[in-house]
Amino acid sequence: MVTTNRTINRALVSVYHKQGLEALASAFRQAGTEVVSTGSTAKKLQDLGVKVTPVEKVTGFPESLDGRVKTLDPHIHAGLLADMTNPDHVRQLKDLGIAPFDLVVVNLYPFEQTVLEGADADQCLERIDIGGPAMIRAAAKNHASVAVITDPDDYALAAERIASGTGFSLAERGRLAAKAFALTASYDAAIAEWTARTWVDDKQDKAEDQKPAQALTRTWRLTNQLRYGENPHQKAALYLDPLDRDGFAAAEHLGGAKEMSYNNYVDADSAWRSVWDFPDLPAVAVVKHSNPCGLAVGEDIAQAHRRAHACDPMSAYGGVIAANRTVTLTMAQQIKPVFTEVIVAPGYEPEALDLLRTKKNLRILSVQRRPRQRPVIRQIDGGALVQTPDLIDAPGDNPSSWRLVSGNPADQATMDDLTFAWRAIRSVKSNAVLLANQGATVGIGMGQVNRVDSSHLAVERANTLDEGRNRAKGSVAASDAFFPFADGLEYLIQAGIRAVVQPGGSIRDPEVIKAAQDADLTMYLTGTRHFFH
Repeated sequence: MVTTNRTINRALVSVYHKQGLEALASAFRQAGTEVVSTGSTAKKLQDLGVKVTPVEKVTGFPESLDGRVKTLDPHIHAGLLADMTNPDHVRQLKDLGIAPFDLVVVNLYPFEQTVLEGADADQCLERIDIGGPAMIRAAAKNHASVAVITDPDDYALAAERIASGTGFSLAERGRLAAKAFALTASYDAAIAEWTARTWVDDKQDKAEDQKPAQALTRTWRLTNQLRYGENPHQKAALYLDPLDRDGFAAAEHLGGAKEMSYNNYVDADSAWRSVWDFPDLPAVAVVKHSNPCGLAVGEDIAQAHRRAHACDPMSAYGGVIAANRTVTLTMAQQIKPVFTEVIVAPGYEPEALDLLRTKKNLRILSVQRRPRQRPVIRQIDGGALVQTPDLIDAPGDNPSSWRLVSGNPADQATMDDLTFAWRAIRSVKSNAVLLANQGATVGIGMGQVNRVDSSHLAVERANTLDEGRNRAKGSVAASDAFFPFADGLEYLIQAGIRAVVQPGGSIRDPEVIKAAQDADLTMYLTGTRHFFH
């Protein structure tokens, strides 16, 4: 039977991280493999008893420019790129006096770690590897002849194949090459992301002036495989941005016997973003299925939680809680009796953490940094949609710009509630209508296919979820988009709301405004929409 295995007679080893080289060194000694190596790697292998040929002896040129130039030489790259199944390549190597390599072992300068450690731009630039990716790509391209090892997890397998003399099959070399190309692509994507953040065009520092990038390069690294995805038959995993160790995805797990699920991450991320729409006040969001079932601000975080929970105690069962302030013992005592999947906050009082840890199935997360506002990427079949994040920063989000079209100007208390409701509506899936009172949601109509149904749902929830108390009467309302007809607004008026804020912009605005005027209802138009799909 014809074999595609190639015996490993000559290897090139150049690694920044030296862990795990012992297994390879043992195999090199046992097999008598010729090893070419660089700098500190060569010293490490020599210390492990391997006879090493320094790279400068092969190139005839010393390592130079503070180590920037070591392996960038035809004597190295011809040995990496020669296709030994091609007789003409074999002949050329012989004429040039260059020996081929059968194995390349390389890992790269820690660029990402250098960035995360807060190094300055010059230090980060010095940690951009040049020779390493060049060797990896050359060997991966020429996997017909060369095996390339970039993952220390593969050292043991490589050592076994070296010692046994079997080498790797063509299929195995192909899989190793694919892994190597994925590494260099990810490495370059991290560099591209860093440079995009670091080398900013002063003429495009405003969001409205920024043009879409011609190519979107991002990389995420596998951190752990999840039990399953949105449903048990779906596979899922969590990946991290290698240049971000402080974001929600890298949350510190302080308690909870169960691992986070896919749905836990989605809901908790949504809740975490919601509370930071209120950075100046203690705020709490209770979320189920990416929708808030309660959102409130308060004089302290415990009061905010009581108000948020009271909006919809039924839906809060099995929900996710996010707080934008340190969780106090009082708040923890309020959470204790309620089955909760996840809580996420910037910190916890020691007594609060001890109490919450008695709930063994409650995942307790700590995130030190508020959400970073980056482009939103949504994959679609064959491509991706990219947009700037929806923030409370549009001109129409400032109450001073709102246009009063009906009723008397709101007093301060009413304007505060309208402002709260307008910020809160950003977190609710469209079509969205939200009722609020005294800095807390009291009824939320979300995700409906028409605004009338959303209005009915908001009122129904306001009046059935707190022991039958009529919470719609005297509340304020917010709508994430215009009322296309007067019917949705008329239902809210009948329920007794005292004021409403909505974008306006419908061709039937005059009809809707007239309905408000006939009811002497205070209504403001923002000119800004907050759809959330």
